[in-house]
Amino acid sequence: MTLICYIVLGLLGLALLGALLSWAYICHAGNADVVVLQDAPWELASRDDKSMVIKKKLDFVNRGKSCSVIVDAILHSELPYEQYDGIEVRCKAERDGYPREDDYFEAVIIEHHGKAPDHIEVWAIAKLTARKGMSLEEALAHMVDLPMDLVWQYSSRDPIFYRKERLVATAEEIAALAGVTLVRD
Repeated sequence: MTLICYIVLGLLGLALLGALLSWAYICHAGNADVVVLQDAPWELASRDDKSMVIKKKLDFVNRGKSCSVIVDAILHSELPYEQYDGIEVRCKAERDGYPREDDYFEAVIIEHHGKAPDHIEVWAIAKLTARKGMSLEEALAHMVDLPMDLVWQYSSRDPIFYRKERLVATAEEIAALAGVTLVRD
């Protein structure tokens, strides 16, 4: 073999060794493992004659070995008018302490487990507005369970991807917050 062949083989060997060492480091360093804890109860944020706002604190916790970026979080109501048309529902996800008028969820970094901050608090907020000329009490008296999907996007060492969590404000919880007695049809 010539000297050039030895040099090329040596460079290929070094490249392979570098790739293996990089792969071993990435495996050892780990990835983010972000979960959403939804243990908190629904709370009444505000109320008037036609509408009320309920909210629930969610805790995004990174249990992994790598930091993560929560790129987006969207709260979507899953209450179609075919199921119940007495209430209009508008939802949003909002970082605790960072309210926005435009309902935009600003990206945020969550550090890896054990390094502050390894969690963030986000509010799931739903505004319920009476429809069809009803008062809020009339509309909530016939309310059904309110399912919502929290769709959130995050990135870490892996490419960006979506997760979805199901939240439900039961008719009983909503009625209790509003001080209304449910009428079962």
